[in-house]
Amino acid sequence: MSDLHARVSTLYQRGFDGSPAPKLFEDWSAIVVEEFRPAAVLIAMTEREEPGMILLHRPSNMRAHPGQIAFPGGKIDPGESPEEAALREAWEELAIPPEQVRVIGTGDVYRAHSGFEITPVLAVVPPDLEIIPNPTEVAQWFEPPVSHMFDPANHAEKWVQWEGGMRPYYEILWREHNTWGVTAAIIVNLSKRLGWHG
Repeated sequence: MSDLHARVSTLYQRGFDGSPAPKLFEDWSAIVVEEFRPAAVLIAMTEREEPGMILLHRPSNMRAHPGQIAFPGGKIDPGESPEEAALREAWEELAIPPEQVRVIGTGDVYRAHSGFEITPVLAVVPPDLEIIPNPTEVAQWFEPPVSHMFDPANHAEKWVQWEGGMRPYYEILWREHNTWGVTAAIIVNLSKRLGWHG
């Protein structure tokens, strides 16, 4: 067990103690979805002195979520667990070998207005992975510091006009990358659960 794996595992056990999910500024509870489709994403933290978080940009020509920043992930196939789906998608999208991923646990399920019920899978990966993006699903990938993404000071609260009303959402800026919406909300949730400091 690495230092990072041990540290995150301890924070995970403390944060996910059976208590209700933290209340988020972003709340889509008024959105009615007849049936949610299960999905999973991999929150891969890199084993560095300054741990990073692997994120990607979707191609602008994709049918779903074009151009958005996301975690590797996608729909859960029949018979798959969220962990299996997240590892499969990370392999298909970024060529991250499943055997190189040390899963710590799953986070709070996020129900998105797009109709997906998303299970985050928290894990640690080596820092020297050769990441090979699948061009049909990934325009580019990047690795911001975990400390930046989890810092509440960087979680900007925004509003957008959507479906006849003003809706709240989170935005996290790092360099030229603007992470917002579902991905940002999952990060904010994990930040609150883990209580990450530095």
